[in-house]
Amino acid sequence: MGLDGARSHDERTTATPRTPMPHPRPPARVPFDLAAWASAPRPEADPGVFRQEHRQLDPDRAEAAKVPTWPLLLRAGLNAVVGWLAFVYGTQLALRLIVLTVWVDHPSSTAVTVVGLSVNALVLAVVIKVFGRMGRWPEVWRRYALPLLSRTVTEEVPATEEEQSEAARRRDPWTVLRQGGAAVAAGRLDAEAVGDVDYVRIRRAWESAQADPAFLPAFVEQVSLRGAAAFAHPSEARELPGRAERHDLLLGQVRLGTAQDVPKNPLTHRSAGFALDPVVLGTSLLAVGPAGTGKTARLARPVAEALCLQALAGTACAVVIGAADADLGPDAWYDVVIAPGDPASRYGLDLYGAAQDPDEAAARLAEALLPDELTARAETARTALQQMVGPFHAAFGRYPGVRELRALLAGEPDSLEALVKGLRAAERLGSFERDLEHREQQRGRADDPGALLADRLALLDRPAFEGAFATDGTGRPPFAMRVLDHPLRVRVKLPERSHPEAARMLSRLLVGQFVQAAGSRGDRSLFAGLVVDDASAALDAGIVRGVQRLRGANAGVVLLLRSLVDLPEALRAPLFGAVGCRAAFPGIAPWDGRLFSEAWGTHLVRETAVTLAPDTSGGIVRRAGRLGRKALSGTTAQTESVTTREVERLRWSPSDLAHALPAGHAVVSLTAVSGEQVPPLLVDLRG
Repeated sequence: MGLDGARSHDERTTATPRTPMPHPRPPARVPFDLAAWASAPRPEADPGVFRQEHRQLDPDRAEAAKVPTWPLLLRAGLNAVVGWLAFVYGTQLALRLIVLTVWVDHPSSTAVTVVGLSVNALVLAVVIKVFGRMGRWPEVWRRYALPLLSRTVTEEVPATEEEQSEAARRRDPWTVLRQGGAAVAAGRLDAEAVGDVDYVRIRRAWESAQADPAFLPAFVEQVSLRGAAAFAHPSEARELPGRAERHDLLLGQVRLGTAQDVPKNPLTHRSAGFALDPVVLGTSLLAVGPAGTGKTARLARPVAEALCLQALAGTACAVVIGAADADLGPDAWYDVVIAPGDPASRYGLDLYGAAQDPDEAAARLAEALLPDELTARAETARTALQQMVGPFHAAFGRYPGVRELRALLAGEPDSLEALVKGLRAAERLGSFERDLEHREQQRGRADDPGALLADRLALLDRPAFEGAFATDGTGRPPFAMRVLDHPLRVRVKLPERSHPEAARMLSRLLVGQFVQAAGSRGDRSLFAGLVVDDASAALDAGIVRGVQRLRGANAGVVLLLRSLVDLPEALRAPLFGAVGCRAAFPGIAPWDGRLFSEAWGTHLVRETAVTLAPDTSGGIVRRAGRLGRKALSGTTAQTESVTTREVERLRWSPSDLAHALPAGHAVVSLTAVSGEQVPPLLVDLRG
């Protein structure tokens, strides 16, 4: 969050909705060793690899490691025995040849010694080269002898004082503070229990302070006063209750499972931890799989948990949309919980997203109101809505509520008369007179889009939604997507069971508002993440185009679908092209698997073909022998030819995706914001 979290705390709390009481920090599940966590190795790795404590894999050693222990040791021992015999007899043979060919009479003792040592060294080098390669002696040395020797040397040789001080310095998580002139702040933090969220948040504030030396005293003062709670999130929360996944907040990674050690997976990812982070989520992710395959529990919830933790650390903002009964974390994870249809909900929803342009707000609302089967009338509906929203905003300085907008679109005389009076009072009637006349001409016609929009708005004008979409200040405080430049955590619970069609409209509206707001942010320092548990109703052509633009806006979406059949056919291929990460869960339909298979393409594989043909070689004797063999055994002698070639094959066929994926697994391909790609990985998401 930086120093602004301390300097403008009151300003920030007025700009973003807050929870009424701070979330209490739950007791730690196990003692957290901050020094060990902060100093843990995090080597560079391909996208998708959980880098904390990751061990780089040498491809040559990996191939050699496939040989079991006892065959490897037996082969090395046999080659050692044969090599020793070859050395003994080879040395004798070499010396005898020298004596018979180039040896001189009465040589000196020095010459005898030099020749003998040279011959022994030459024969020994040849034996080690030949038999060491066949017996894989270097692999035996690396796999068994070297670790044992290293452990023995480490135990026997104590570390020097310099080495001990260097190790202590590396394990000190606040070294940068001490070296930068904030030793007092580092001393205060040493005396407190600091979690990973606190560490990342304070480190980020320290980096902000380094940008201007004038901020250093304010940093030291804040840490000295509040300790590990310095620069806290506006909600004062420093941890998530019920946190379950393994996170590395230094890199923003959440570990979801393990990439399997199978030939289809790249060698660099086999047996490595699989993780997601803003680097890959910035290209957006599409996950497809039937209900019950783990999309929500093993993908959506962990990603939501990661985004909420990053928000507490001041590096992200999170918006999570799903049904009210979807397991996307407890309400205590979030600052704002919006539940249209629930009278107990404390926050409402701004249907216009607090847009500054009335035409833009009306256009997005019109697209959200219309179902898929009525998108052909979207243009006329958009115009009709703009002809009402624009004049209302000019007359009253706010956007119309659901009931007010429905009455205007339906042509109720009292509402229209009040609108005209408001425009006259604001001296804006001349600017919108043509729009009002056009709406008056269309009213009553069979193709009047106003009547259609009024009918659709009636789904939101229900007693259950009373006060949820108010614009006049009489209802619940409305949430608007324009606050994505704050580390806010938002959960939207859609009433899919009680009002399914209204839930579909709200889903389209919220996703559209997020795409627009995230792409138009002035401050993009925070990663803006959106998780949609069921995105089948939330996607249209405009949203798909907007998702493509999020890559350069430090934002991304995670979209979950039960089947691609839920989308219009014209939208499926563009959606696959808009997202950079794709995940297929077990049980998807073959026609869904076909799109994944086509998107992942082909690769070269080495294929071996064995051809059998009757043996017709040889003369009369061999032919007679083959005839006798056939008479006695009933089999024909055959020749075998082996052909090896490289051919193109699908990385994952539709049939494999539909029928061969084990439960609890998924096939996931990744693309980083930088453009680096990872081919599809078979990942075990169960641990």
